[in-house]
Amino acid sequence: MIPTEDASARKREIEEKLKQEQETLAFIRENLEKSDQLTKGMVSILSSFESRLMQLENSIIPVHKQTENLQRLQENVDKTLSCMDHVISYYHVAKDTDKIIREGPTGRLDEYLACIAKIQKAVEYFQDNNPDSPELNLVKARFEKGKESLEAEFRGLLTRYSKPVPPILILDAIGVDEELEVQEEVTLEHLPEAVLQDIIIISGWLVEYGRNQGQGQRVHRVRMRGAPRTRRGPTPVHRHRSSEKRRPSPSMRFYSSTILYDFMNVYFQIRSNQLDRSIKGLKEHFRKSSASSGILYSPAVQTKRKDTPTKKAPKRPVYIPGTIRKAQNLLKQYSQHGLDGKKGGANLTPLEGKDDVLDIEIDSYIHCISAFVKLAQSEYALLSEIIPEHHQKKTFDSLIQEALDNLMLEGDNIVSAARKAILRHDYSAVLTIFPILRHLKQTKPDFDTTLQGTAASTKNKLPTLITSMETTGAKALEEFADSIKNDPDKEYNMPKDGTVHELTSNAILFLQQLLDFQETAGAMLASQETSSSASSYSSEFSRRLLSTYICKVLGNLQLNLLSKSKVYEDQALSAIFLHNNYNYILKSLEKSELIQLVAVTNKKVESSYRELIQQQIQVYQRSWYKVTEHLTDRNMPAFQPGTKLKDKERQAIKDKFKGFNDGLEELCKIQKGWAIPDKEQRDFIRQAQRKVVSEAYKAFLQRYANISFTKNPEKYHKYRPDDVEDMIERLFDTSA
Repeated sequence: MIPTEDASARKREIEEKLKQEQETLAFIRENLEKSDQLTKGMVSILSSFESRLMQLENSIIPVHKQTENLQRLQENVDKTLSCMDHVISYYHVAKDTDKIIREGPTGRLDEYLACIAKIQKAVEYFQDNNPDSPELNLVKARFEKGKESLEAEFRGLLTRYSKPVPPILILDAIGVDEELEVQEEVTLEHLPEAVLQDIIIISGWLVEYGRNQGQGQRVHRVRMRGAPRTRRGPTPVHRHRSSEKRRPSPSMRFYSSTILYDFMNVYFQIRSNQLDRSIKGLKEHFRKSSASSGILYSPAVQTKRKDTPTKKAPKRPVYIPGTIRKAQNLLKQYSQHGLDGKKGGANLTPLEGKDDVLDIEIDSYIHCISAFVKLAQSEYALLSEIIPEHHQKKTFDSLIQEALDNLMLEGDNIVSAARKAILRHDYSAVLTIFPILRHLKQTKPDFDTTLQGTAASTKNKLPTLITSMETTGAKALEEFADSIKNDPDKEYNMPKDGTVHELTSNAILFLQQLLDFQETAGAMLASQETSSSASSYSSEFSRRLLSTYICKVLGNLQLNLLSKSKVYEDQALSAIFLHNNYNYILKSLEKSELIQLVAVTNKKVESSYRELIQQQIQVYQRSWYKVTEHLTDRNMPAFQPGTKLKDKERQAIKDKFKGFNDGLEELCKIQKGWAIPDKEQRDFIRQAQRKVVSEAYKAFLQRYANISFTKNPEKYHKYRPDDVEDMIERLFDTSA
């Protein structure tokens, strides 16, 4: 059970809580009543506001609608007035632009193009809205006048400012110094920068004005008018810039597509003429400078680099000038005038003046080929900025035709002249082809790259010329080898002194010239080969072919010399003749790289010629047997000092002395006029013969020194041993 005190305490606590809850409930009821009163008041206020707002709206909405209608009417009036002003402006375009169109675009191109744009818009408006209006014909005529003025300005700018490239600048462009660490790019600026910009703008307009009416004109205005005109550097030799591709639109049918071709024809005709004049100017400069100095040089390069004397002169992409002149010098050095400089029997009169002219022609043509490639590259770079992309190749093809045709014609003339010379058996003329052909082959890769995209007939012109030169050169080489073998000249022009024959010197000279053009000559020979080896052409194959050819020429020459030597009645002179020619051939081979080239297919060529030379020396020495046989004891009895000789014995001794004296005098008289140009060989033969004769003569004198066979010993004992040696020492010397 719960205690009574706790229960009463619990009861009091519950009663207190109940009282508190009742007080709270009374407070809440009081607040609810106040809230209801406020709500009723607010509802009354909102109802009153709503009724007043509805009254206001019913009065304002009609006013608003009326105002909106009035604003719309005002806008329509403004637009109508603006359109009327715009339309009326088209009727005034012809009058407003008349002065500028009549005066032309010169000096005011931007303003002029803006007028043309206005006229073009007027044409479009009248075509679309009032095609029967007389104003259409007026603005059309004005547009045609403006277009003609632009075309005339395009032609005039090109004509006035297109100049041939100075020869000095061309030479610098084709002869960059390979020895310089920093190479300066040589640029060819064909037109002044401002003029070029105007031409580009005009050509762009001539392309654009016949295109899509909307898009084309927007592109034109943004590119030609909106963009600032920036300055560019001069046109580099190898710069190519593609132009934006554009699609033609049929929307403007009154424009003729021939307009494009008209201005492109004007362009290629003017630039083609300048390209041809540039090359001709270089050729003329080359003739003048080469004729005066004999050395091609560029004053611009010399001036620019005069403070750097340690650097080498600029290298040109051509062969060393003076091919024919070099041939004459070699001929004078190694010919029958003597390997030691002593004059032989044949006479040579080099036509140095004629050869200098020929050298100039060769140098000129080679430089013109290189110049054409560089100038054509530069012309294409310029053309790519002016001519639409899809017309560039065709225009470029037309542009280069005249200059290219002239170069190919000149090359054909060189080939034709060589062929005529070959028919006259003047095989040295083929030397003019070698440097040209070599340079054409070296230039062909650049040539093909430059002409990429042109017509096949254009690209085939250089290969055709190369093939023609190779065929002509190969024919000349073969006919030269045959002429060496079959030369019919045996008595006429045979050297009376047995010196080197002109045929030998000319043949060796010709072969020496091939050394500078080994690969070219080998390619000529390979072009006529039909074997599988020829089809897989290589430099080694070319070298072997050339070596075989030289061996063939030397073999034919040897056979011909043997045949010619039979013309001499004196076998000793025949031996001297062969000795001189064989020795000349050997020395010439050794002095040049011919010996290494021949050794490719004939390892024993040097020993073979030395053996031939020794054989001829032995044949010559046998000519002295008829002298030295008088110094022998053959058919002579033994003599005792103090013994009296019989008349027959005395006469035999006298005959010995007389035979020796007469034979010695006769041989020395004859052989004194013979020639051995090589001093080393001449001294060797003299010394050998002097030793043999002198020793035999001394022994002969010693045998008969104490034998009295005549009352007049000085009549028979005419020469002392020293005298005999002096006489032999004067052999082969007409001046002694």
